[in-house]
Amino acid sequence: MRRQNLSVVLGTVAAHGPPSHTLSRPLSRADVAGRVGLTRAAVSSLVDELIMRGALTEEEAVSGGRVGRPGRALSVSDEGPAGLGLEIGVTHLGACVVDLRGEPRVWRRVERANVGRTAGQVLAETAALAAEVEAEAAGLGLRVHGRVLAVPGVVPNEPAGRVEHAPNLGWHTVGVADHWPDPDTVPEPENEANLGALAEYWNAEQAVETFVHVSAEAGIGAALVIDGQLFRGARGFAGELGHLPVHPTGVRCACGARGCLEQYAGLAAVLLQAGLGPDGPGAGADAVALLAERAGAGHPSTLRALDRAGRALGLALASAVNLVDPDGLVLGGAYAELAEWLLPSVHAELAERITVRPWTPEALRPSALGRRGPVLGAAQTTVRRIMADPTLLPAA
Repeated sequence: MRRQNLSVVLGTVAAHGPPSHTLSRPLSRADVAGRVGLTRAAVSSLVDELIMRGALTEEEAVSGGRVGRPGRALSVSDEGPAGLGLEIGVTHLGACVVDLRGEPRVWRRVERANVGRTAGQVLAETAALAAEVEAEAAGLGLRVHGRVLAVPGVVPNEPAGRVEHAPNLGWHTVGVADHWPDPDTVPEPENEANLGALAEYWNAEQAVETFVHVSAEAGIGAALVIDGQLFRGARGFAGELGHLPVHPTGVRCACGARGCLEQYAGLAAVLLQAGLGPDGPGAGADAVALLAERAGAGHPSTLRALDRAGRALGLALASAVNLVDPDGLVLGGAYAELAEWLLPSVHAELAERITVRPWTPEALRPSALGRRGPVLGAAQTTVRRIMADPTLLPAA
């Protein structure tokens, strides 16, 4: 019961926002007691514990126009507890530290060609990046209390800590702890699409409760959020939209099947169709930025490639809509940055194929997070756990 009450009090202060971000009077202990329905004495005890654990701070006295002794302004600490998110992509490594408010305080992205390197090499370099970022966060007064690693692959429910299959990295049955140099800082792996979807839900101004989130980097990832909860499937393998067949007798996919969406709407396929393969114009550049630049300039082959990708994506998303009946669809990752040219053909396919249920074009939208979604979701995962159970924080 006390754990739940700690969470309620912390959540109430967090929802009100820091004193500098709210137009209303900052919360005092008495205000919190009135909002949560507990006695002032009980709330005062809970607040004392949350301050001791570094989750809350109490600032200058505020009167708010009331007669009598002024209260003290409570806010969620912007120092102390923090979450670290890490990301391994095909062409980059990423890191993000967020404070207990969920605000990003440190961002880092390092371009790296991770294909062809061993899991041990990539994870060792990721660990070094993590150490650098944690040191930078410490300089801001932040202490990392949890680490989550976004990976472009399947992470099963059991056993924990294992990446079962990451085809675009060439990984098979990789235990992260087996290759992490410091056993005290091993991150928890999670599928990048899942984390991108959670970041979208946690950070969207007007989030819907049930939606499909689809994103692209080297491959295609998708995730389903139902009533605000991530749906992982019976074994943790849910969301493989990239291997839904859109042309059953089409191109052979690396997975062994034919006609998978990834072969038509994956970033590598779009680049190839646009004449921007590994040895084409702009080789080694930021592929997404290059596609956007050429599309914006009206380059014919790039526009044709994006139209082709959008139609294949729309076909797959129509199947997802007809199957799970979501409130919305969100384009994340590279798709968010290319949405201007993808959306017309995606909309056309959805309009043609969603015929047995109501559908409006406004239900499909690009994510404001773009390619930052997975690493932000990874970092905020720790914060969400602390908010749900503040006793995870050690007493100061």
